[in-house]
Amino acid sequence: MDFGLFMYCTVGRRHELERGMAGQNNVYYQRMLDEIAAYASFADDAGYFGYGHPEHHLQIEGFEISNDPCLMAMYLGQHTQRMKVITCGFVSTANNPLQTAEKIATLDHMLKGRFGVGLVRGYQARWVENYKVRPELNAVGPWNAKSEADDINREYFAEFVDVVVKALREDTLQHRGKFWNFPPEGFVNPHEHEVYVKYGQGVAPDMAISEVGVAPRPYQDTIPLYGGFSQSLTTAKFWARYKGRPIILSDNTEFLELLWSEWTEEAKAHGHDVAPGDQACWGGVMICADTDAEAEKQFEDWAWFWKNWATPFGQGMPGLLVGSPDTLNRKIEEVSRAVPVNEAFLLFPQGLHDQNQVQDSLGLFAEKVMPNHQ
Repeated sequence: MDFGLFMYCTVGRRHELERGMAGQNNVYYQRMLDEIAAYASFADDAGYFGYGHPEHHLQIEGFEISNDPCLMAMYLGQHTQRMKVITCGFVSTANNPLQTAEKIATLDHMLKGRFGVGLVRGYQARWVENYKVRPELNAVGPWNAKSEADDINREYFAEFVDVVVKALREDTLQHRGKFWNFPPEGFVNPHEHEVYVKYGQGVAPDMAISEVGVAPRPYQDTIPLYGGFSQSLTTAKFWARYKGRPIILSDNTEFLELLWSEWTEEAKAHGHDVAPGDQACWGGVMICADTDAEAEKQFEDWAWFWKNWATPFGQGMPGLLVGSPDTLNRKIEEVSRAVPVNEAFLLFPQGLHDQNQVQDSLGLFAEKVMPNHQ
């Protein structure tokens, strides 16, 4: 099992967030960038396989000030030599799928293959409403589950993923869908350009554009594809058709067994051969300390963060890897007996805890837990 990290890009400590408007505090933001760089370099040396981050905007409160995923991916890449950067992910409702594929391929080259990507539906309505690429789209969560808005978002997401995957895997494509048409149907370039015809594809001598393609092609033959954090069988089965791995933050082993089985059957139905452990990724909140009591004390700030930030979005607390090395070893072994896992993501309290506290936790986990499961 390989272990990676995931951060929310929290800009300040609890008492700083409680003062309000922390996201616009430049001192906090600069400190966050310095700490992120230190954690990435530290984790790279300690043997973690990857470092993940989300996409969210307009975060003036500072709880999740992650902004442009390309900028953060390159910042992490600057401070690592070996680890993969996992952008998880591009929010479909706020991005053009063809442009997203182009960004993914470009990042893959700039990081020389040290890149993995997730694609997600979007659940934070405040910023999605300001950034969405089509007026009929909405953020989704428990407040509109199984509604028309949820159905439209899910249908749109399926088309978005299809375009991104095709654009990354094919030289050129033509897509005709409900939400997107690439290239626009009947489009004729308004002026002649012989280069299009002589040295490219998809353009006729009369300048009719029938296909388009992104450049560059990805650096990797197959970029690792992730589904965002999920505890949904429906979502897991969706990703199976692309061999995309959902990240499951649960310690319910019965649910894990069911999801792994359903994913495998769906992948087979789409003609995919799947090695054990490639069905999905696992993970949870990680705080490692010398004793359980010390780890649980440190967890208090995370519990406050989750109650105030994530719970109103309808998100349940992820599975917990909070405790001493012995406790964490037992929990990981329990999951390993239930399902094969090749990659696990550890949500760590970046921003909430001071740098020494975070690095002590990451170092203790790397020294006394990771070697027992690799």
